Amino acid sequence: MRYKQAILVRQDLKLPKGKLAAQVAHASLESVMKAEKRIVRAWRAEGMGKVVLKVKNLAELRRYVNKAARLGISTCVIRDAGHTVVKPATITCAGIGPDSTEKIDSVVSELKLV
Repeated sequence: MRYKQAILVRQDLKLPKGKLAAQVAHASLESVMKAEKRIVRAWRAEGMGKVVLKVKNLAELRRYVNKAARLGISTCVIRDAGHTVVKPATITCAGIGPDSTEKIDSVVSELKLV
């Protein structure tokens, strides 16, 4: 796999499975919409590989997002509307990429899968 995407999910929020799945979907889509079109085409052709990874809290999430942004990787931060589980504007997760697997791994390789 030459391309992939990473989604980072805050573990301190203890989101229910359904809420977590919805937030991950938001992050994936939003990050793709910001990525370079040629990268998105190549990523799609390979099957749209992605990993969903744990971060401890908001500070850790921001560190990884900032690191990715400094490398020129598309990123997004998802703020929940607050209708169900968390307060309005709570940052729940982030999307990184898609981009080259090498670049994504250089940012998130030490994180564990959800």
